[in-house]
Amino acid sequence: MVAAAVWDATGKILIAQRPAGKHLAGGWEFPGGKLEPGERRVAGLARELREELGIEVALARARPLMRLRHRYPYGEVLLDMFVVRDYSGVPSGLDGQAVRWCSLAELAEVELLPADRPIVAALWLPECLTAATWERALAARTAGVDFVVLPEPVAAADLAAYCAAEYLPVYARGVTLEEAWALGATGVCSHLPPIGLTE
Repeated sequence: MVAAAVWDATGKILIAQRPAGKHLAGGWEFPGGKLEPGERRVAGLARELREELGIEVALARARPLMRLRHRYPYGEVLLDMFVVRDYSGVPSGLDGQAVRWCSLAELAEVELLPADRPIVAALWLPECLTAATWERALAARTAGVDFVVLPEPVAAADLAAYCAAEYLPVYARGVTLEEAWALGATGVCSHLPPIGLTE
């Protein structure tokens, strides 16, 4: 199975309601469906979104988000989830299914199918993490970065100036809780779990 979080230009995500007569009818889900034998995941995703919603997806721009397994009473589902921001056409329910746009906050209140519920938490995560030198951090916003990790300590004055100029989450080593609040932090995490970083 493949599915996508299709985002619009306002930051809302498309969900679809399973139509009457189908298994789990009435439940809301991220659009997608089953792969055909031998079909590549991203090609199957593009086909499903074309057939269900009437949109054309730029295959190279469909970003894998996560893979999850969910066990229903009738069997197990393996779902490959993608993020799609680059597409053409206006999405509509070509199979007669209702569709709606939701903000991330609204998704938490929707009766999503059980297999789709864990996806909402993953959608809150930054899309692009970068381990940055100080010089690269200064250019992070124009590079499309969502979260900056500074692996080396930075002078407090430089960090304060950066945070005042850029509205990006920043993880900076060597900053105490008290120092972070004094720098004007709006949220503080005392540790950062191991994560994969792009260079």
